[in-house]
Amino acid sequence: MGDFGLNGPMYDSLFNAEDEDWKRIRSVLSPSFTSGRLKEMFGIIKTHSRNLVNSMKKDADLAKASDTKEYFGAYSMDVVTSTSFSVDIDSLNNPKDPFVTNIKKMLKFDLLNPLFLIVAFFPFMAPILDKMNFALFPISVTDFFYAALQTIKAERVTNSRKNRVDFLQLMVDSQAPQKEENGNGDGTNKGLNDHEILSQAMIFIFAGYETSSATMNFLFYLLATNPDTLKILHDEIDEVFPDKAEVQYEALMQMEYLDCVINETLRLYPPAARLERVCKKTVEISGVIIPKGIVVMVPTYALHRDPELWTEPENFKPERFNKENKDTIDPYSYMPFGMGPRNCIGMRFALISIKLAIVELLQRFTITTCAETEIPLELDSLGLMAPKRPIKLQLVPRPLGRS
Repeated sequence: MGDFGLNGPMYDSLFNAEDEDWKRIRSVLSPSFTSGRLKEMFGIIKTHSRNLVNSMKKDADLAKASDTKEYFGAYSMDVVTSTSFSVDIDSLNNPKDPFVTNIKKMLKFDLLNPLFLIVAFFPFMAPILDKMNFALFPISVTDFFYAALQTIKAERVTNSRKNRVDFLQLMVDSQAPQKEENGNGDGTNKGLNDHEILSQAMIFIFAGYETSSATMNFLFYLLATNPDTLKILHDEIDEVFPDKAEVQYEALMQMEYLDCVINETLRLYPPAARLERVCKKTVEISGVIIPKGIVVMVPTYALHRDPELWTEPENFKPERFNKENKDTIDPYSYMPFGMGPRNCIGMRFALISIKLAIVELLQRFTITTCAETEIPLELDSLGLMAPKRPIKLQLVPRPLGRS
């Protein structure tokens, strides 16, 4: 990965770590994202999806246009805080909760931040600013989360009942003595230290909150502006979970058209408009020499809309990703979660939280555009993929049973 420096206390997060440190941290975190572990967390996520449905129902009952990102943002925040820190927040109804206010401070990352501009245009300044304790993320925020982590961890040490399955607990468990288990007698411990645990939890929030909520926001917009697609998805949901039956993990994971809709949304609106990787050794590709240490940028957004790779690239066509067609897609032309060993470790977790929320909402509502819906959508040119102005949609309650 490219590292601008100035990561402050998050210098040892999975996103910023390099080489052997990265391998060690990734190996500790990977078991947290297996199907078995994610299935165990499904119940925690479901608590928050129910809150989301109840919150959006208020707008639907009043025939009021919904600012969908406001709701999806609250849902994503509640999911990531409960699954990483074991802190349960009803963030939509408790906007002044210290976890909510600190997370929002952390997420107010501005590409016009003077520090960011300095290191972007004058990279040699990064080590100097780093030694002066400058950081792109507010130190007060990282201090708050570090203190919270220490408190939560101390409570778990004194209370041996581990009644929550979350990423914090899985990382804490990695700290258990492993000196004899590695079999080489070198007395090493492959687990994470307290600081590394904090960094992973924080990067999980930073990466998981905005990307999941933005994807759901764009997905609802695309469904509202493509009613034929919405009808097909409603039919699949009604067939798999008739009469608004409770959503089950295994059945949710087998929903083919839902997968197509999500994949096509991620093609049109990838969470990151570009990816960056650092060349680890000098290589020659098609006559072009790429020196070691050079940052290579992959323009994901442009790649996903390239007419040489996609037919009618600007159109929303979920059928591109059905069984008949998906094998014809070059895997390197579609990379919403990155590619290779440093792809997004939380991809499957994000997809589960997105799928659950979408299905539970569409069991109960249909979505339409309204007078306040901006068509076509104008995107913000700075930062992560986002609309320039809030997306406003109308949720209409569906009748009981199939419709």
